[in-house]
Amino acid sequence: MNSIRNTIKLKKLLEGLEIKLIKGPKDIEITGLSSHSKQVGPGFLYIAKQGGTYDGNQFVQDAVLAGAVAVLTDLFNPFLEGVTQIIVSDTKIFEPLLAAKFYDYPFQKLFLVGITGTSGKTTTSYLIHHIFKDAGLIGTIESIVGQHHIKSDLTTPDCITCYKLLKEMCFENLGSAVMEVTSHALSQNRVDGIRYDVAIFTNITPEHLDYHGTMEAYIQEKAKLFKRLKPNGIAILNQDDPMSSFMKCSNRVVTYGIENFSDYRAVDIKMDPSGTEFKIEFHGRSEQIKVPLIGRFNVYNVLAAVACSIEKGISWEEIKRLVSTFKSVPGRLERVSCKKEAFVFVDFSHKTDALKNVLMTLREIGKGRIITIFGCGGNRDREKRPKMAKVAEEYSDFVIVTSDNPRNEDPEDIIREIQSGFNTKNYLIEIDRKLAIQKGLQLLEKGDILLIAGKGHENNQIFADKSIFFDDVKVAKELANIVG
Repeated sequence: MNSIRNTIKLKKLLEGLEIKLIKGPKDIEITGLSSHSKQVGPGFLYIAKQGGTYDGNQFVQDAVLAGAVAVLTDLFNPFLEGVTQIIVSDTKIFEPLLAAKFYDYPFQKLFLVGITGTSGKTTTSYLIHHIFKDAGLIGTIESIVGQHHIKSDLTTPDCITCYKLLKEMCFENLGSAVMEVTSHALSQNRVDGIRYDVAIFTNITPEHLDYHGTMEAYIQEKAKLFKRLKPNGIAILNQDDPMSSFMKCSNRVVTYGIENFSDYRAVDIKMDPSGTEFKIEFHGRSEQIKVPLIGRFNVYNVLAAVACSIEKGISWEEIKRLVSTFKSVPGRLERVSCKKEAFVFVDFSHKTDALKNVLMTLREIGKGRIITIFGCGGNRDREKRPKMAKVAEEYSDFVIVTSDNPRNEDPEDIIREIQSGFNTKNYLIEIDRKLAIQKGLQLLEKGDILLIAGKGHENNQIFADKSIFFDDVKVAKELANIVG
């Protein structure tokens, strides 16, 4: 991918901003911005902001050694030489202002879609990306800029990276972009200043309460996206989720749903292992659609994507043609071929409601037993662990509990907390994830379904002292051709 090489004079970059103090020359060229000292290059402006764990001021010297010619900080250092210091009251407020100006307000040049919600963001974003054809994508699995795919570390990157990626999309002559926007990103100001043409709400269920504290706080963070719409922007809301009422904005609102009357409503839903067929009622008309995706939750994802596409002005005929050719998203009910006459799926469902939805879907389309393999991540919401067990037990015929990403916790401690949610002994424990998948495959009989849940597209497993390569899809493919 061609790298952006724009530069701007520091004086012009700071024009119009309320700066407390500038120490050093202002007539210098700024070649880039960064709030991470390890990502600073020659000619950069380093933003020394306060993080959740570290204070950016601790790394000013590292940034200068890496080539920074200016530092934005809330703390003047009289001993720092050879670099311009820009003193402000709150660096977090200035970061998006500087990024927007440096990258020339790229969101103004794109038809920008932001998607928030507990589940469904990734599939909906890929569907929209597929239908729009001229769109870039920023999300959980990757960012896509033209033909370039960049693996994601965060669903929504840091503020400067968001602006830079949007600028890259403009540089590639793309006309649109779709972003997954998380509650963490909204809370941590990662999308501040960015304005959207469409904001989509998928759903809300309890998640990230270890970070937000309460459901109320979680909902409030999600709702911030709808305050970031452009003046003529549109809010697209899931009418079947009561939390939609909290996504308030002064813009036009479009709804979608299945249960309740909506602007875009799915009826006559039919599912089988090859896909889903249903009618969409909208704008006084009814159209039949078939997609190679399974699950009621995917009907919602398709509805949101279709609503967004029609509101953008794409014809129904084009939408219908493109949706019918959509491939599954990596790690989202991804099918793995098995030499037994059985079905194997890998899914990212690491949340209670997501696991429930997937299992209910598999129960609806399957005729044999359902065997579920899952674990829970360490250093994450502990309350969901027994809840995940209850859901797995209720909707599966047998459960294998294994390790997910234990991080800094002992995998055995995590599994004990999961175990507390079981009411029967219809499960086994196998901490080694590869052995758990092998045992699941060995248990399969004709017509059965094996669900490997929790990691989906991820290709590593994170422990306290190391991270190892581990891909559920790859492991399942290898073992499915061996296990008889």
